[in-house]
Amino acid sequence: MMALSMHKEANNQMDAGKYVRYTPEQVEALERVYTECPKPSSLRRQQLIRECPILSNIEPKQIKVWFQNRRCREKQRKEASRLQTVNRKLSAMNKLLMEENDRLQKQVSHLVYENGYMKQQIHTASAATTTDNSCDSVVMSGQNQQQNPNQRPQRDANNPAGLLAVAQETLAEFLSKATGTAVDWVQMIGMKPGPDSIGIVAVSRNCSGIAARACGLVSLEPTKVAEILKDRLSWYRDCRCVDVLNIVPTGGGGTIELLYMQTYAPTTLAAARDFWTLRYTTSLEDGSLVICERSLNVSTGGPTGPAPTNFVRAEMLPSGFLIRPCEGGGSIIHIVDHVDLDVWSVPEVLRPLYESSKILAQKLTIAALQHVRQIAQESSGEIQYGGGRQPAVLRTFSQRLCRGFNDAVNGFVDDGWSLLGNDGVEDVTISVNSSPNKFLGSNYNSSMFPAFGGGVLCAKASMLLQNVPPALLVRFLREHRSEWADYGVDAYSAACLKSSPYAVPCARPGGFPSSQVILPLAPTVEHEEFLEVVRIEGHAFTPEDVALARDMYLLQLCSGIDENSIGACAQLVFAPIDESFADDALLLPSGFRIIPLDPKSDGPATSRTLDLASTLEVGSSNARAAGEGGDGYNLRSVLTIAFQFTFENHLRDNVAAMARQYVRSVVGSVQRVAMAIAPSRQGPQLGPKSLPGSPEAHALARWVCRSYRMHTGAELFRVDSTASDAILKQLWHHSDAIMCCSVKTTASPIFTFANQAGLDMLETTLVALQDIMLDKVLDEAGRKILCSEFSKIMQQGYAYLPAGICVSSMNRPVSYEQAIAWKVLNDDDANHCLAFMFINWSFV
Repeated sequence: MMALSMHKEANNQMDAGKYVRYTPEQVEALERVYTECPKPSSLRRQQLIRECPILSNIEPKQIKVWFQNRRCREKQRKEASRLQTVNRKLSAMNKLLMEENDRLQKQVSHLVYENGYMKQQIHTASAATTTDNSCDSVVMSGQNQQQNPNQRPQRDANNPAGLLAVAQETLAEFLSKATGTAVDWVQMIGMKPGPDSIGIVAVSRNCSGIAARACGLVSLEPTKVAEILKDRLSWYRDCRCVDVLNIVPTGGGGTIELLYMQTYAPTTLAAARDFWTLRYTTSLEDGSLVICERSLNVSTGGPTGPAPTNFVRAEMLPSGFLIRPCEGGGSIIHIVDHVDLDVWSVPEVLRPLYESSKILAQKLTIAALQHVRQIAQESSGEIQYGGGRQPAVLRTFSQRLCRGFNDAVNGFVDDGWSLLGNDGVEDVTISVNSSPNKFLGSNYNSSMFPAFGGGVLCAKASMLLQNVPPALLVRFLREHRSEWADYGVDAYSAACLKSSPYAVPCARPGGFPSSQVILPLAPTVEHEEFLEVVRIEGHAFTPEDVALARDMYLLQLCSGIDENSIGACAQLVFAPIDESFADDALLLPSGFRIIPLDPKSDGPATSRTLDLASTLEVGSSNARAAGEGGDGYNLRSVLTIAFQFTFENHLRDNVAAMARQYVRSVVGSVQRVAMAIAPSRQGPQLGPKSLPGSPEAHALARWVCRSYRMHTGAELFRVDSTASDAILKQLWHHSDAIMCCSVKTTASPIFTFANQAGLDMLETTLVALQDIMLDKVLDEAGRKILCSEFSKIMQQGYAYLPAGICVSSMNRPVSYEQAIAWKVLNDDDANHCLAFMFINWSFV
């Protein structure tokens, strides 16, 4: 009996330990601790029992189990919430795709009807055996039938009733473009719909002007989305100003606004555009919000807008935003942009920038959708930025950098800019601004201008690049600043933040040695743009150089460096900042902008980089000659460079001479780099990191493979083709990182070749590869292992190196599972270089 009672008591204790019921007070105490520390240590749990008497009857093991269960419940809750969000997105996207399918079916029916009508007209004309003139009249009558619906009766749009009639007509035309078949839309390549995609993006085909359309989902309510989109200055980087000159209320809470908008020109070679428009905001019966807009001109009637001074008046055809509420929260956005930019007023070589619907989609339509998505994800807490900066502050920095660079490129007279005389050569334009009051509300600050007189000076130039991938060039300029920048000029630019500026820097052969460290701040959601701080580390060789050789900081905005990004241009804009980096830091931006032109069918020019001065005549034969060549590959882009400096009045001419000389040297550096990284025009193009095709590269590839087989007894890879470049192609496209470095005993080994995987691992280019030393790539453990194995490599011919960590040129750690080093022999069996293969590498 005693044994039975002891057994029951033990079972009761086990059951009590297995199933513990917590009182509300105990749960509240545990929840408080969970909020502070979801995974407390054993010591913390014991301390909790001592500090909370209400938990004294609970075993520490049971408290551990409670925290495990609590973490599991939290994880399940988050996962359920995530799945509900994905389900809502998929449901909304399914609805959007079904509507898009219906629209496409209507468009097909419309095209079939038009095709039948045209066949009937042709058959009637041929059967009647009419003359050519009568055929022309039939065609003209058909055109007139299509044009008649667009002809509007005369009306007085200078009063509220007339403006409302224009607004309602604009609304109807906009909705027919957003959800109907008024425009023949063609989906942009690479824009695949999905719950995490930017949306459905299409461009126009065969319509007046250029047009783009986008549909997407965001987790914001329609009223919030409308508020964001109406603030065009916050998301449209090319927008200089938007002035609301009149507001007319309409029934149902709607409004009609008369807007005057100015936009920046993308380069120094064309005039800026302005718009005089009517914007109508209203709601539909289904709860959707509509913001539609169109230009007011002679055909529409209405008040006359401000006279364009130094601007070309462009026309906005019915465009706008349709914002529909989504079940379960969020919104579905339809965006339509339709403009006529007066393409005939620009030089022929630049016309692709003004007649491309794809560029319009990238710069305006997609930019609006990306901005709303960015704010939506920031509001939901999906994006976490380091450094304690609020997302709105970081967005403001990006906007100020772009705006300041655009101001410098355009140099508007009403901002106080005026041209300075040149030195007889017109390759570099110098403009000055001595009116600080113009900038107090814009990008500059009066402290930039010395008390005894001074201003801001801008040196700028533009040129045409031939066969140069914009993303690759900007990536090189970002990663290898020392290849084109002068440390002394950087120091002078940074001096504008100090009370006593340095003297004008003199030209120094080679400049000061310096290096850069890039500190990321905030990439955007689509990763098409990066905001970062660059620390430039200077080193002095002599005592007199110590004053200049100091660390400096740049705030830098980089976009378009990803070949797969949707950005309209590749851009690198930077401005010196001080160490404090306050939210209201003064910014004087400089930088580069590369805008791709649509490739044409004619061949490349004989020179890969051309001065645009010879192609400025509108419709000139010189512009057409730029594309004449022997093959069909012709990738052209426009590069714009602008550098800004502060000056004191008595040093203005000296600063102007320095700036002109500096920009010319930068242009020369960019041209050298551009020619080096331009893809080879022989054979098929292999992308931005093109296959090196020199005889030396073919010989090196053959030596690398032959030496690997000779030393290890195995094949590096199987050669399936008998073509002369087969070995080089397979080496270039090998999945593992293969690179070669020098074996000089008097200097540190320097990389001389790397395949595409090797360049990706080192985050560099073939041009900049020679600047990277092996010692800087390997970590301390890797260097020790290589030193211990070096004699084995030289005697035996190869050695296997264990897994380790190395560092890319951007200071990013890279892990690899194994490395092989072998000695490369040339045709005379003499030592040529060392080869390394890093197997299964990845960024940590």
